[in-house]
Amino acid sequence: MSHRPSPSPDRRSLLRGSLAASAALSLGAAGGLAPAAPALARSGRPEAAWGVQAGDITASSGLVWVRSDRPARMIVETSASESFRNARRWHGPLLGPGTDFTGVTALRGLPAGEQIHYRVTLADPDDPRRTGGPVPGTFRTAPSRRRDGVRFLWSGDIAGQGWGINPDVGGFRAYEEMRRLDPDFFLCSGDTIYADGVIQPSVTLPDGRVWRNITTEEKSKVAETLDEYRGNFRYNLLDHNVRAFNAQVPGIVQWDDHEVRNNWYPGQILDDPRYTEKDVDVLAARAMRAFGEYFPVSTLHARGEEGRMHRVVRYGPLLDVFVLDMRTHRDANSPGRQPDNTTGILGAAQLAWLKRELSRSRAVWKVLAADMPLGLVVPDGATDFEAVAQGDPGAPLGRELQIAELLRFVKHRRITGTLWLTADVHYTSAQHYAPERAAFKDFAPFWEFVSGPLAAGGFPANALDATFGPDRVFVRAPERGNVSPMESPQYFGEVDIDGGSGELTVRLRAEGGAVLFSKTLQPGRIGQ
Repeated sequence: MSHRPSPSPDRRSLLRGSLAASAALSLGAAGGLAPAAPALARSGRPEAAWGVQAGDITASSGLVWVRSDRPARMIVETSASESFRNARRWHGPLLGPGTDFTGVTALRGLPAGEQIHYRVTLADPDDPRRTGGPVPGTFRTAPSRRRDGVRFLWSGDIAGQGWGINPDVGGFRAYEEMRRLDPDFFLCSGDTIYADGVIQPSVTLPDGRVWRNITTEEKSKVAETLDEYRGNFRYNLLDHNVRAFNAQVPGIVQWDDHEVRNNWYPGQILDDPRYTEKDVDVLAARAMRAFGEYFPVSTLHARGEEGRMHRVVRYGPLLDVFVLDMRTHRDANSPGRQPDNTTGILGAAQLAWLKRELSRSRAVWKVLAADMPLGLVVPDGATDFEAVAQGDPGAPLGRELQIAELLRFVKHRRITGTLWLTADVHYTSAQHYAPERAAFKDFAPFWEFVSGPLAAGGFPANALDATFGPDRVFVRAPERGNVSPMESPQYFGEVDIDGGSGELTVRLRAEGGAVLFSKTLQPGRIGQ
């Protein structure tokens, strides 16, 4: 297979060194110790103990993120070598309490298809000579040549169902396993936090074993305030595996429901005694602000436009990633039997945007990064439904109408190389959708791959809805709900696009190294 060469061992040494810079957060201090909270006036030098991360990398641009322990100026240096000879310097924002001392610096004019080494230094705003130690990271820019190939991973569902950072098992171990695979980037398919999920100090498993969690004040209740949402995002960064992964593998990140609250939708008024703030729109605005503070997302940090989650990340001639937002613009959860529905799960404006961008795409492969599955029935209570499918195997109704419109558009515009990736349901599976099995027939066959959780409870497989003719070709799921990571492996997926043939191979992986399922798709086809 034609692919870019693997990084040298020196790069591995660099990344291990980044952990030393984050020693204050070492998982060895698992008794709940964390970096001191930022203060407006402190002695010493600014520190970036929460690590660094890069995101939304293209052939010529990207974003770099950091968090300080006090007010500081963010400075980023980039270089083609680890020695930082002939480094380019980028002066970033002033970090302060308005963003929880986080900040993002946009990098532009980068060389395509190259390993970029970067380091972030924090400077005292009153005395630029007083700086903390540089924190290193690295990423590869997208290739400009098709023959270079692309390989990435995806998953979601992190710190859910009460399964937090357990020092007894080494924390979020799947992150270290993914880091060793050295992908070009990681697509995080949502549920990046569980703002509605409390982390208790310990949980007793059915067999009597005890799962022990690192705990924090913000994870002791459901998140409602901006500071509580921020604390949920900080929680995952307490894990050394996550910080090492972030320093090496750039991200493309989207959200789903648990960044705010389980199964939420716009306009919802809560009937939940755990919440004093009942207006979900208020909670969602706070969560979106915290999300933008803790992830380098290009459309949330763009100047001169209102922040939004949906976007296209163009990763060279082989790949465009269409990041969808199936949460912010949806209609209310319902039985889903409406004969007419223009809002759907995407909203009319996002659907129009998606059609336009798919039509413009010249990439060989077009990945639709969805935060929810299409043909899997996801209930919300006794009568309502949370995703697209609602269990009626007949003609499209409710949110299915919007997906039918999109699938019809892809077929009639002869858009090639589409596939869907998601997480959400806490197991891994592969579904093939085909019109000959479907009630709705005006679409081209396509694949949907599901992988997760990455650090949460496992759940049994969901039922299928026959409207779009899904065939569950593969599934691996536990038989009971909320199976702990001690009892069931965590799951993530791998996508490998060969630069020579253009073939795309999907591998569904389990923690521990096993490849559970593999499927190779051919380029240039409207349906697969």
